[in-house]
Amino acid sequence: MNLRIKTVDNLSFEGKKALVRVDFNVPLDKDFNVTDDTRIQAAIPTIEKILNDGGSAILMSHLGRPKGTFDDNYSLRHIVLTLEKALGRPVKFAQDCIGTEAELIAEELKPGEVLLLENLRFHKEEEKGDRDFAKKLSRLGEIYVNDAFGTAHRAHASTSVIAEFFFDKVSGYLMTSELKNADKVLEKPERPYTAIMGGAKIADKILIIERLLDKVDNLIIGGGMSYTFAKALGGTIGNSLLEEDKLDFVLDLMEKAKAKGVNLILPEDTVISKAFANDAEQGLADKGQIPDGWMGLDIGPKTREVFAATILKSKTILWNGPMGVFEMESFDKGTKAIAEAVVAATKAGAYSLIGGGDSAAAVNKFGYGDDVSFVSTGGGALLEYMEGKILPGVAALEP
Repeated sequence: MNLRIKTVDNLSFEGKKALVRVDFNVPLDKDFNVTDDTRIQAAIPTIEKILNDGGSAILMSHLGRPKGTFDDNYSLRHIVLTLEKALGRPVKFAQDCIGTEAELIAEELKPGEVLLLENLRFHKEEEKGDRDFAKKLSRLGEIYVNDAFGTAHRAHASTSVIAEFFFDKVSGYLMTSELKNADKVLEKPERPYTAIMGGAKIADKILIIERLLDKVDNLIIGGGMSYTFAKALGGTIGNSLLEEDKLDFVLDLMEKAKAKGVNLILPEDTVISKAFANDAEQGLADKGQIPDGWMGLDIGPKTREVFAATILKSKTILWNGPMGVFEMESFDKGTKAIAEAVVAATKAGAYSLIGGGDSAAAVNKFGYGDDVSFVSTGGGALLEYMEGKILPGVAALEP
């Protein structure tokens, strides 16, 4: 973490209005109920610090992809009750994030009060990083706080451009915690260090996989991306996911891993299915032996044992991406087995970082969120940070 960046602990918010960028991009059901309030709960400590100091908090966030125009399906008014419950106090709501009404409510806000602004992305200027839009937002507060790690890799008006209008700009507790925990697996990790990479596509993770080869002792490959490895090694993969243009990259990666002394571990067997459906006909295939008309949708029992054995010997664990289609009960056993191994290793003293996105969803689905060291709220932002990229939302906080 950049030590020059100030955090909320470096300031007193007494009598001040804090404009806080949070990440309330939460899932809603058809009746607009919040189905997972993890991101809301993650922002509470920062908001409470501001209020306990005697300040007031003006919260801004995006929700979904409304494409720069008002769409009630993406209105943040739907989350007000959930936020009030999490904070244990009433929350005022402004029907726009800029303009006269928002400015008036913000101006009249008293110490200890909270205001939630309407969806930033109802204005196309937000995603464009428009300076004039950022300036209008900045009028609402006296101190800028960025606690939205999940959007820190975006150079949007509210995440990076806005900071130039503030003398006092700090990171919230969540942002600070995310950066510190990412640094634990990047700088001097305790060994053995194991990275578990899953998910559908290698293309999404090329840079981080290459960077990890210089850092890890073990690299476990599972999920949809593993079938491209199987194909590159001359195996048959049926109708499984394949990135044809990554076959040479995979072979090159395996050579690099060997040269660097990294133990690259691939699946030994695969749970296969006739269709991408929970109730479809299932079977089991050894590595590289998936018949035509079948597809791999989870790691098999032998693989679970091999992967778990390596994880249990590890002292540092990074996990990004599920082992199969964990959303379907028929194909969630591999991901669950890995989660259980990571939890057991953590209990034995290992440090474990779950890398946001589907991995975080899986760990939470199985109820293990509190049994690992840290669950990141930012999938894309974490990957980019670990790839060595500068995150605009973090760079903007530098003095």
